[in-house]
Amino acid sequence: MLEVADLHAYYGKSHVLHGVTFDVGAGEIVALLGRNGSGRSTTAKAIMGLVAWEGQIHWNGQSLAGKRAFEVARLGLGYVPESRDIFPDLTVQQNLMLGQKGGGKESRWTFDDMYAMFPILKERRHTAAGFMSGGEQQMLTLCRTLMGDPELVIIDEPTEGLAPKIVALVGQYLRTLKARGISVLLIEQKLTIAMDVSDRALVMGHGAIVFDGTPGQLRGAASVRKQWLEV
Repeated sequence: MLEVADLHAYYGKSHVLHGVTFDVGAGEIVALLGRNGSGRSTTAKAIMGLVAWEGQIHWNGQSLAGKRAFEVARLGLGYVPESRDIFPDLTVQQNLMLGQKGGGKESRWTFDDMYAMFPILKERRHTAAGFMSGGEQQMLTLCRTLMGDPELVIIDEPTEGLAPKIVALVGQYLRTLKARGISVLLIEQKLTIAMDVSDRALVMGHGAIVFDGTPGQLRGAASVRKQWLEV
């Protein structure tokens, strides 16, 4: 589905990504791990057309070169940014409505699906999103992305700063996506959730992929964890 090859990206004169290469298959959850500043978020933004890049990014055989973010989204890629980017003055229900797929096409996801995954959103559906807690806003962002019916979802640090109970709900959300055949590129720092839900684990360091294997292989690669992941 998603194929990234020899990807380079820059912020001004700063060379951030150095030949990143990986793929995400149909129905697969791939964790993209690494310390802050390793290039994980820049990789996500490059795929979504939010930063300039060089190299190759293909989605279902189609090049994403030159495409803007809304064009990439319309092809079936969803993006949950670390910043959440909810509309604070709109209600939960209105935020979800804005995420709905256009063109009159029926989505595999409904409001009831969202409220079943995160019941608190149903309770708050008439509440302005800006008055909700950070965890509730994270749930809303995850669900709003699904309302666009993506085939692959790129999720940047979904558990950052959340209470353990909410982290567990996010883990269940990821399992629900997998059960429905949705591919996921999961950018995470928490090894526990990433290793529990992922089919493969990628580790980034200094803007390049330094490990590509199964969670089990990463657990056995103490030198990789020590050099690139552990504080």
